[in-house]
Amino acid sequence: MRDYYEILGVSKNADESSLKRAYRDLAMKYHPDRNPDNQEAAEKFKEASQAYEVLKDREKRAAYDNYGHAAFEGGGAGAGGFSGFQAGGFSDIFEDLFSEFTGGSRSSNASSNKGADLRYNLSVSLSDAYSGTKKTIKLRTPSRCDPCNGSGSSGGEASISSCSSCQGSGKVRASQGFFTIERTCNVCSGTGRTISNPCKKCSGSWLVNKEKSLSVKIPAGVDEGTRIRISGEGEAGRNSGPSGDLYIYINMITNSIFNREGEHLFLNVPINIYTAINGGSIEVPSPDGKKIRISISPGTQNGKKFRLKGKGMPVLQARSYGDLYVEAEIETPVNLSTNQKKLIADFNDSLIENNNPKLKRYRNFLKDY
Repeated sequence: MRDYYEILGVSKNADESSLKRAYRDLAMKYHPDRNPDNQEAAEKFKEASQAYEVLKDREKRAAYDNYGHAAFEGGGAGAGGFSGFQAGGFSDIFEDLFSEFTGGSRSSNASSNKGADLRYNLSVSLSDAYSGTKKTIKLRTPSRCDPCNGSGSSGGEASISSCSSCQGSGKVRASQGFFTIERTCNVCSGTGRTISNPCKKCSGSWLVNKEKSLSVKIPAGVDEGTRIRISGEGEAGRNSGPSGDLYIYINMITNSIFNREGEHLFLNVPINIYTAINGGSIEVPSPDGKKIRISISPGTQNGKKFRLKGKGMPVLQARSYGDLYVEAEIETPVNLSTNQKKLIADFNDSLIENNNPKLKRYRNFLKDY
């Protein structure tokens, strides 16, 4: 995930006005209303909105400066856990800054009635990422309160009245210079309502945390940071609004054998001196759990790389595979007996310059150095 300051194009000591100005420029450029059916612009708008929503808040900004993205990720890397984005999915803070530019506020809280999107970090092994799998996750999500049926009121509609501060709109406006800024009403928290007899179960919030289990399909080829969207499994919507979505973020468990770079895998394999000199064959593991035999040419040097085409990781949502690269590590014998050392000394004495061309070139270099 990119750095929030980098996303907005500001320095880490940027003041509030600089943050607002940077976000305004990005929002005006990438807002979905100006870029219909442009997925790339939509993603950049979401990214900028998420960055601004954190950095504009002093407490959240301090937490981010100290801990980075981990400050908002339940469970952290390598462990399962979820955290919520701001209400209304990836909150459309565009309304806070530019409602006047878009002809006033949007339809009565259509977006705010939608539940927040949630995030869950899921750890996946290399073998599961290779073949694809299904995993069952357990999480607690903000769900509609049953006793009050999500109204937040114990007394039914009779104890619910329109907020006098915002006249039921959930928004208040304030003029600042050339701009009219629209903000969420702090009296009713944007609901447009006040409750005189709040529900005892949810304290008027209309939400309670409920535990549930979900079966998640992990497609072959996922990698660190891959995002899987599960529609409608986020926070419950307000006033019968739609639920938010759940986003599964993949954390790859470090593999002790393979190093991965995208769809390609890298493997270091020790080879004894005899095989390196005379040639032969060795077995190497592959990510599907099988073994592959490869030929070693006579005179193989340390660091020699062998490319096994199509033996790497599957490419996500494609019918192709990366490659497996095997690097030879010529192992020097240790714990030799006196007799073994004598045999090696005799062997070394039998060598001529052409047996070690690199050494010959190096010695010639030293003569002229």
